[in-house]
Amino acid sequence: MADVVRLSSHSPRFSSSLLTSFSSTSNSLQLSLPSIPSCNSDKRICTVLPPSTAGFPRRKQLPSFKVRSTLAETEQPKWWERNPGPNMIDIHSTQEFLSALSEAGERLVIVEFYGTWCASCRALFPKLCRTAEEHSEILFLKVNFDENKPMCKSMNVKVLPYFHFYRGADGQLEAFSCSLAKFQKIKDAIAMHNTARCSIGPPRGVGDLDLEALSAPKDKPTQA
Repeated sequence: MADVVRLSSHSPRFSSSLLTSFSSTSNSLQLSLPSIPSCNSDKRICTVLPPSTAGFPRRKQLPSFKVRSTLAETEQPKWWERNPGPNMIDIHSTQEFLSALSEAGERLVIVEFYGTWCASCRALFPKLCRTAEEHSEILFLKVNFDENKPMCKSMNVKVLPYFHFYRGADGQLEAFSCSLAKFQKIKDAIAMHNTARCSIGPPRGVGDLDLEALSAPKDKPTQA
């Protein structure tokens, strides 16, 4: 615009009305142009308009349910649901317990009575899993106290974690409470009862204890 002013000062042919018309035309052209980045030629700085004002459509947001679905698929099992192998079985009823003892034959059976809320049970469980991996010949049965309260009360389980040892015709061999600090008790019992031998007669299981006449559920036991 400075060049236009210089031309008008040196040439009498450019009138003020012509300059006014040129200025008005240039302004209308400037308003009709699309929005572009504003640049400073001296500092080489450009200001870019937001995508919405520059005529570009906004990107659609991904649905949130897809993220929740991915998190659900990667959820890890709870600590008491992790079994190291086929020789560790979860017991959910009295019938399952009696059937497992009967089908074990001459195998040594270790029964763990536990509670999902029991801190001592949780602390001991990883070491019990390693023991099960080391002794594939032993059958480990896990009995959830809260799912089997009548049976646990009938078997005099008053503290958790609690362990029973069974074998064939000998029936129940030992019963004791044990924490992680006293895990050697379980190792000693395995060394004593997991010997090569043959019993005479069918498996005794729980012996004369009548688990069919179960008592009503009572309060939670204490922790070992």
